[in-house]
Amino acid sequence: MAYWLMKSEPDVYSIDQLKKDKTTCWDGVRNYQARNMMRDDMRKGDGVLFYHSNCAEPGIVGIAEVSKEGYPDTTIYKGKGNPDPDNPTWYMVDIRYRRKLKRTITLAEIKAEPALADMQLVKRGNRLSVMPVSAADWEALLALE
Repeated sequence: MAYWLMKSEPDVYSIDQLKKDKTTCWDGVRNYQARNMMRDDMRKGDGVLFYHSNCAEPGIVGIAEVSKEGYPDTTIYKGKGNPDPDNPTWYMVDIRYRRKLKRTITLAEIKAEPALADMQLVKRGNRLSVMPVSAADWEALLALE
């Protein structure tokens, strides 16, 4: 099993909305590196840290899991015809709600934790909305809860 961190702005799609919906497609990702991870690497059952970004207190707010592996993201084609089924450009996965954290693990806390110094999230210039998380980082983050 692999682990991932997926960012969403809470006013666009929040952990509370995922809890209500139970499952959702993770569409609209328009970064090739993130696309490749969703298309090639994410597997059903993989753990997902749900991260609220671009808000007063960014941080990890919940846990989900990949419930459907990568498939073509057709949301970009709304009103523009169908994508080429033999060569789709963008991909998405589905995720399923597991639980909210007891409290938000803030970005400031994550940056201050020496065990997480090598985590991709805290590396300078990293703005990916989907990123891998090592098993050690997954455990260290949940221990902060």
